[in-house]
Amino acid sequence: MIEWLQTLADGTSPALQWLVIMFAGAIPFVESYFGSVLGVLAGVSVPLAIAAAVVGNWLSMFLLVAFGDKINARRKPKEPTRRQERFRAMFNKYGVAGVSLLGQTILPSQVTSLAMVALGTPRQAVVFWQTISIILWGTAFGLLAAGGVNLMQG
Repeated sequence: MIEWLQTLADGTSPALQWLVIMFAGAIPFVESYFGSVLGVLAGVSVPLAIAAAVVGNWLSMFLLVAFGDKINARRKPKEPTRRQERFRAMFNKYGVAGVSLLGQTILPSQVTSLAMVALGTPRQAVVFWQTISIILWGTAFGLLAAGGVNLMQG
């Protein structure tokens, strides 16, 4: 499968490779971490794969944070679900930084960001910490994938 992916990537321009990885990074649960892995496995340069996945993930998160108040305003208030109560407890315990950095192990950054905005967290704080988290996760997974590819080839 990796060879097929690399052959497919070899036949496309770097701009198209960038766009594909960027769109992959924008998908919840794929995000910067799996988007960068996909790019590295496809044979795209490691910095390009990481950057494209990070940009895609960041753009989708930023748009949800920017328009989250409008999305949340359309929803009718109702009794919080068990999942929402757990998220609020995690948020109260770890704060914006902790939820941003650790939350990606449980929920996509887009969902986490929207939930924090719904709790009344300042958008600037959400964007700041999510940016750090997206960059860290994308870089870590991209570098791990590059190391794995090097081990398989060497």
